Amino acid sequence: MYLPYPYCYRSAFTPIWSISTTEAIELIKEAVQGERNDELFYNSLINLAPDPYQATIITGIRNDEREHNRMFRQMYTDLTGQEITGVSNEQPEQVESYLSELQKAFQGELEAVEKYRKIWFGLPQSIYKDTVWGIILDEQKHADKYNNLIAYNLSKK
Repeated sequence: MYLPYPYCYRSAFTPIWSISTTEAIELIKEAVQGERNDELFYNSLINLAPDPYQATIITGIRNDEREHNRMFRQMYTDLTGQEITGVSNEQPEQVESYLSELQKAFQGELEAVEKYRKIWFGLPQSIYKDTVWGIILDEQKHADKYNNLIAYNLSKK
């Protein structure tokens, strides 16, 4: 028996990262804090950048993270009727070196893709699912940019 798309992935082929909508909403709440942490971390990374070219790339990524935070907040409010409060503004720990911090940023972007993929699978067909897909694509793009910056800085050694 053929099932239309919204139901076909809820079969024997259900991915291991598939979660409920309730779990997705909880991960959205966590994503708001994660995006804020990334924004603060990238602010410190911008200050470490050895040249304006690299600072501009990281500034663009940081600005995307701000927008993701806003989108996740709006999704959470729309889905729950509540606003997210109590987001920490703690500054990141003192950075080690520019290159090690680029590597940390690269890994963080890849981890975000994994988390957001779970959120995507937990949401019903809606504008929210489309929005999360766009955020996932941004996070993958950010990982590519950080990977490029790592390679660029390694080649200069």
